[in-house]
Amino acid sequence: MILKAFEVQKVKSKYNIYLLYGENEGYKSQVLNDVFISNFKGEIVKSDENEILKNEDNFISKILNKSLFDERKIFIINKVSDKFLGIITEIIDRNLSDIIVILNCGKLEKKSKIRKLFENSKNLAITPFYEDNYQSLLSIMNEFLSAGKIIISQEAKNLIIERSAGDRRNLKNELEKIKNLSLSKNVITNENVDEITSITENYSVFDLVDNYLQKNKKKVSNILNENNYSNEDCILIIRTILSRSKRLLKLVEIFEKNDNIDHVISSFKPPIFWKEKESVKKQINGWKSKEVRELIYKTNETEVLIKKNFNNSANFISDLISNY
Repeated sequence: MILKAFEVQKVKSKYNIYLLYGENEGYKSQVLNDVFISNFKGEIVKSDENEILKNEDNFISKILNKSLFDERKIFIINKVSDKFLGIITEIIDRNLSDIIVILNCGKLEKKSKIRKLFENSKNLAITPFYEDNYQSLLSIMNEFLSAGKIIISQEAKNLIIERSAGDRRNLKNELEKIKNLSLSKNVITNENVDEITSITENYSVFDLVDNYLQKNKKKVSNILNENNYSNEDCILIIRTILSRSKRLLKLVEIFEKNDNIDHVISSFKPPIFWKEKESVKKQINGWKSKEVRELIYKTNETEVLIKKNFNNSANFISDLISNY
């Protein structure tokens, strides 16, 4: 049974085996915590697929063994793929009612066997988690700011969304900074927002991407040499490149039809933050629309490579950025 994310809470008591898939890890984490983990009194067991596949019998024993102290258990299995089909089929056949099993998957193609199994069964629940877009992130932000009676400009909101790199977890971290600042300042200016969202360990990531899109090879080389990016940083880098490349493509396409670059930038929606305008102008002048499309394609390919071989993320990022 296919369920939307907001429907999971409503049918929580109806199903005991769930499959959550998609690339929006922030949203999945939110649903896992709010719907299943928060206020749960029993035992929560977390594992990865590879760990279970190495010792299937041990995992099945854990599923079958009832604890003397915990009436119910939640099993959360991460990084699940079609390799897990046999195990989940065995669990389904045993018709266990005193456990909850949650499979957390990344992106699943329509032809995925485990996805088809859940979509076609009335007794199993499957929920897709698509990437957040500008509107969904803006909605989250507006709700947060309204609850805290915090007022910032639309331009500042756009900057926060941009620096969140399409991830609601990053967005919430930035909003917490704004909330803390609001305790000591009655008026929060664009400059305040720019400063507080820049003073972070990830600032060099945005600096790297901006200079990369400006084709400033010397500066890019210096940033890469001065920083030792973690695998998590590499995910942020790739998503930031992708997000800003998509914006750049729209800008370049408009500029190719209307060669007034100042008008292109000033009329663009959502508005570009004032401090970024000179950087964006250099980016527009440095790319053709065909080149940006190729960059987006290569960036998507690199993201796939990173997800398949997470520990080699830094090398994949280096290859992408060094070859333009």
